[in-house]
Amino acid sequence: MKRFWFKKGIMIFLFFIAAVIVFGAIVMGLWNAILPNVIGVKAITFFQALGILLLSKILFGGFGHRGSWNGRGRNQWKKRMQEKLATMSPEDKEKFKQEWRRRCGRPWHMQERNAPEDETNEPWTK
Repeated sequence: MKRFWFKKGIMIFLFFIAAVIVFGAIVMGLWNAILPNVIGVKAITFFQALGILLLSKILFGGFGHRGSWNGRGRNQWKKRMQEKLATMSPEDKEKFKQEWRRRCGRPWHMQERNAPEDETNEPWTK
């Protein structure tokens, strides 16, 4: 059994190394093929491409998914909202819905230009 996990660990490590090499080569190739001609920057090396890849991961991807809106983070938010709504009285629920309608209104593409203002058709801003 230990042999199986050792082989699996080696395969995962090799896959990770191969992915880093492939993505680094893609970043370097795209950078060197497009950016020097378009905006006049210098060509980059493979290790500079890896640095750009890591920097973009830090700036745009983050590490882990804590507090994100995909997967578990969204489900936790939805669960808390359902628990909050379950404890409200029907009057409180209606007040809550009206408040969110007031705050959010209808999307701009669903509003009529000269529609009278009422509780169900409020403009975005007041």
